Amino acid sequence: MLRVLTAAQMRQAEQAAEQRHGMPSALLMENAGRGLADVARALAGPHGRFVVVCGPGNNGGDGLVAARFLLEGGARVSVTLVGDTAKLTTESKRNLEALRGFGGAALALESVEPPATGDVVVDALFGTGLSRAPAGAFAEAISAIHRWRRAGAKVVAADVPSGLQSDTGEPFSPCVEADATVAFGFLKPGQVLEPGASLCGRVHRVDIGMGGASSRDIPGAELFVVEESDARRTLPARKADTHKGTYGHVLVVAGSRGKTGAAALVAKAALRSGAGLVTVATRSDALESVQSHSAEIMGIPLEGSGPLGLGDLDALLAAAEGKDALVMGPGIPRGPETGRLIGELLSRVELPAVLDADALNAVAEDPSVLRRAKGPVVLTPHPGEMARLTGRPTKEVQSKRLDMVGRLAAGLNVTVVLKGDRTLTAHADGRVFINTTGNPGMATGGSGDVLSGVCGALLAQAFPLPDAIWTAVYTHGLAGDLAAARRGQLGLVAGDLIEQGLCEVWLRWER
Repeated sequence: MLRVLTAAQMRQAEQAAEQRHGMPSALLMENAGRGLADVARALAGPHGRFVVVCGPGNNGGDGLVAARFLLEGGARVSVTLVGDTAKLTTESKRNLEALRGFGGAALALESVEPPATGDVVVDALFGTGLSRAPAGAFAEAISAIHRWRRAGAKVVAADVPSGLQSDTGEPFSPCVEADATVAFGFLKPGQVLEPGASLCGRVHRVDIGMGGASSRDIPGAELFVVEESDARRTLPARKADTHKGTYGHVLVVAGSRGKTGAAALVAKAALRSGAGLVTVATRSDALESVQSHSAEIMGIPLEGSGPLGLGDLDALLAAAEGKDALVMGPGIPRGPETGRLIGELLSRVELPAVLDADALNAVAEDPSVLRRAKGPVVLTPHPGEMARLTGRPTKEVQSKRLDMVGRLAAGLNVTVVLKGDRTLTAHADGRVFINTTGNPGMATGGSGDVLSGVCGALLAQAFPLPDAIWTAVYTHGLAGDLAAARRGQLGLVAGDLIEQGLCEVWLRWER
């Protein structure tokens, strides 16, 4: 699992590398510049030349080191310094003098021969510390980089594309769009969260000698990118001497007339994710339709009609007996008492519970009811549902995804899955897991129901939190990727994730 550092944490790691682990900042910059030069060289055409655009800070120093290594290798290199050269950092000044010793010279931006196809532009204007939109000469330099890229040159960014907010992935205007970005030491949130991830292009992580920096050196929120090996490793091998009871029983409270498919998708996804048994509790007039989707789905009728309310509590308590996990929400009939019902139910059962769709909308009226839950609770909102849970506009949720998801998880003592591109899984202890699987073809009705079923199945099989949930999120996205590879994104439907994608994931991991 790859650690992701904010700008403040990166500064702490650099200080720790120097003070505790004997890695001076000059050597860190040398290693960063070498890695930057290597990536730039790999992108260049056979006769390509290099234009290195440097700012006055340490990011510019990294660019100056890269220019020197490129010159050492015999490349044609043009270097331009943007901004007040009197404000160059100590390390940048030292590397500018070293560059001059190799015959390199800093040119004015307007005197640089425009790069073309086969050439590479190295963007070393700003690093992780940018806090406002680039202006003046810096904005002009970014505009020039845009023009050069349109003319066919490749752009390599040093740590983050200039103009990108490292901690959020949100761009200022203007902002460089890179073909590749070299991450120094650790990944940054802006490199793995959208829209920053797309602006970074392909991210190359370069070891600059900070491996000795440990968790105690880097306090604060712990962010991680989940890799396939992490998800695969959480799945234990099945033993011969087991039976359906070994793999848990999931209770699904979902569906209603006209929305029976939602309940069926949850149940089938849970079955296809290893749950030994799955029972759906739904209104009597919907149960037969739910069960018709799959012979393996068991059912419990909830008598009465209309929205779920406190009158359904006893029936749901009885249904929860002997179960190992609860999934509630997709397609349920919601009314004024539904939120109170969920709060009462969770306060009386110790099952791990996954709340999705209208269960989230119901508890959004008073999220504090979740604090009384006896068992662990997992919320799986999309941005609109997250907005209702937090009382903030959807636009703000999307621009502050990392902050929002962490605050909600800690505030309610729950695990929160904020769905979308680069889905985030936040645990109440402050850890946040960033997912990189999935594709736009999954933007179709029922995909979220499938995720809820996978989550419920892994919880029922006693996977610990938060491992069960970030594994489910990764699996769900990979299932979508594998299904899209066979069917295309445009025609993808939620059922494809279950019948094709999930089975292909498990087969791939069981080999």
